[in-house]
Amino acid sequence: MDETEQLLEQVTDRVRDSLREHGRPLPTPLAEGEADRAERVLGFALPPLLAALYTGVGDGGFGPEYGLLPLREAMAAYEAGRASDRGWPEGVLPIADLGCGMSACVDCRSETAPVLLFEPNPGDPGLAWYHHSPSLARWLRDWLDGAGWFREEWDEDEMELRPWAEFSSRT
Repeated sequence: MDETEQLLEQVTDRVRDSLREHGRPLPTPLAEGEADRAERVLGFALPPLLAALYTGVGDGGFGPEYGLLPLREAMAAYEAGRASDRGWPEGVLPIADLGCGMSACVDCRSETAPVLLFEPNPGDPGLAWYHHSPSLARWLRDWLDGAGWFREEWDEDEMELRPWAEFSSRT
């Protein structure tokens, strides 16, 4: 079993346990071919781990914060962002609602699939994008382990946000 398969198994176990506690069923994974169709509509490939979450674990409703967005919702949010005057970066797919207008987004154009924080509250699109995690895999591991941004208690000074410098070249 490779690292990705192990991570998917851990996520599935966590989701199953959490949903069982709340008396809800495990979300249904995407049907075969739906992720491929989504990629054609979006115009870019989903990172393999993200596609595996959607096709192997479930179509959203689980994971950090308010949970992974169902793929259709993520696509709609991406398309709305691209059509807005916020200068939404090409290939950056929102994957989770973090509350207060903030989103966790994955840079699908990067080989490592870093997770970015979209924080629109300052108002200036150039100041709305930050590094959240160096990769989707790390973001999920931190969630599973209660580490990084998912620690129960942490000092805000420890979690300083680094602006995403590529924003201006990707809009």
